[in-house]
Amino acid sequence: MNNAGCNVRKPAVDVSWDDWNLVVDTNLRGTFFVAQAVARRMIPRRYGRIINIGSVTCVFGYAGLAPYTASRGGVKQLTMSLADDWGPYGITVNCLAPGWFHTKQTEALYQNQEWVDYLCDRIPLKRPGQPDDLTGAVVFLASEASRYITGQTLLADGGISTGATKVSMARSTS
Repeated sequence: MNNAGCNVRKPAVDVSWDDWNLVVDTNLRGTFFVAQAVARRMIPRRYGRIINIGSVTCVFGYAGLAPYTASRGGVKQLTMSLADDWGPYGITVNCLAPGWFHTKQTEALYQNQEWVDYLCDRIPLKRPGQPDDLTGAVVFLASEASRYITGQTLLADGGISTGATKVSMARSTS
């Protein structure tokens, strides 16, 4: 499981070269080189399971997260490329993309109750993710039950990626 990650939250116009490199080097370059090192051991065995950790931001852009969303989108694409490259060796490569979870990295956001309420209103399951919400997905992707699944991104996001927002159920009579 390939889980390194960092973020720099600021408007895109304020992102420095160093900010960009820190996030992209950690999240994307790091993911590639860890997967490569592990694959070198898996290839001779002709078997392996690699799970790259992505984010719901691999399918959505968010203001203030330009380097992060770019890096996580890259992890999604990288996952598909590596799955194609290493599939002939019996190695599956998938991306697990969590939605909004309260972590050390998101701590500052969760201090703002108004933001938490707004977030929960947008998530169909009406709550942020909990660490245990990822357990089943990880076990599945690491097991034989997923032996024919590779190059895929599994969103564990409470449904926020549906893009649903509240709409009026009132119908026009005209």
